[in-house]
Amino acid sequence: MTTAITRLRLAFMGSPDFAMPTLAALLEAGHDIVCVYAQPPRPAGRGQKERPCPVHADASARGLHVRTPVNFKAESDRQDFAALDLDAAVVVAYGLILPADVIAAPRLGCLNVHASLLPRWRGAAPIQRAILAGDEMTGVTVMRMDESLDTGPVFANAKVAITTQTTAKDLHNALAHMGGALMVSALDGIAAGTLSGIPQSDADITYAPKLGKAEGRIDWSISAAQIERHVRGLNPWPGVWFEHEARRFKVLDAHVTEHEGPAGTVVAPPLTVACGDGAISIDRLQRSGKGPMTTSDYLRGSPINVGTKFS
Repeated sequence: MTTAITRLRLAFMGSPDFAMPTLAALLEAGHDIVCVYAQPPRPAGRGQKERPCPVHADASARGLHVRTPVNFKAESDRQDFAALDLDAAVVVAYGLILPADVIAAPRLGCLNVHASLLPRWRGAAPIQRAILAGDEMTGVTVMRMDESLDTGPVFANAKVAITTQTTAKDLHNALAHMGGALMVSALDGIAAGTLSGIPQSDADITYAPKLGKAEGRIDWSISAAQIERHVRGLNPWPGVWFEHEARRFKVLDAHVTEHEGPAGTVVAPPLTVACGDGAISIDRLQRSGKGPMTTSDYLRGSPINVGTKFS
């Protein structure tokens, strides 16, 4: 087991599975997680029964104390947090806005793992936006939180390349594990006084707004390169799709080709569609109500002919 230089009294604040590797890394390093904060359970599944978020379920299974405030507007919730007498709070994709007195309560502050190389891609969807924009590099950042959105001083970052094969799922998993190791290392330096935060540059600031389902619909008038990045960047959610004969088709894999033609028109077999610039060949798809399959397998039973025009 890796032993931290200083055993810190911490609260962990996170909700989705992206945060779980950091919680595991902190425990592995020997830190004292006195409380875990997660978003409240919400109705899910066919029966709409309340279900805890991934961090809540994981922390409970580890025997950790979990709190799930709806927000921190209640004075009692803020007082309960301050009463923990923390060295630091580690925040990873928590999903709730922390008020100033909560941010200021821990001795070393609230330290955040953010899935980009700040100040690029501040905001809710940095992983997907980096792929959509065609970035060749991204990473994770450990920063001290302040009252603004992802603007605090940076203590450490780690980089990873985005290749032409990288999906949002791939990048999510890689950055989640990188973030855990980076936070453990940064905490050691912060506690020892050997690592100082560096203010973020005012240059190259970009924002990563929350994803919406409507972004998944293919706009054939944009370039094939953009559509291909959408296929990777919105995989697995919300997914990229088009409609044909009143049926929705999700595009799971695709690549750019050099064909040309009117945008939205099938110009070559098995399913190569012209775009505003270039064309995209769909390699794997999923018709609504069916399982994923290769395009060739699907077309054997349900042909889509050259010349077909998608809206």
